[in-house]
Amino acid sequence: MLHTYKARLNHHQLEWLDAPPELVNLHPVMVFVTFLEEPTLTQTASGPRMAEILQQMADRNALSQIPDPVAWQREIRQDRSLPGREESC
Repeated sequence: MLHTYKARLNHHQLEWLDAPPELVNLHPVMVFVTFLEEPTLTQTASGPRMAEILQQMADRNALSQIPDPVAWQREIRQDRSLPGREESC
């Protein structure tokens, strides 16, 4: 059974962030290390920026020329009816 322990790799040494594993002997032990991706600035900042842009579009009525948004979305996405489902009008 594999156990997971949180650690930080610092200059080729692991620093345990939680309680370290209890080793019965002091012999070398095989481990697997997985590098966790840290969110980049663009990943964390994109949500508020997108909300700001959508609010600007709403303030300007940017999509008001679309008379039937559902029909427009179906046309753009090229939706097809699903088997066994009735289309509601």
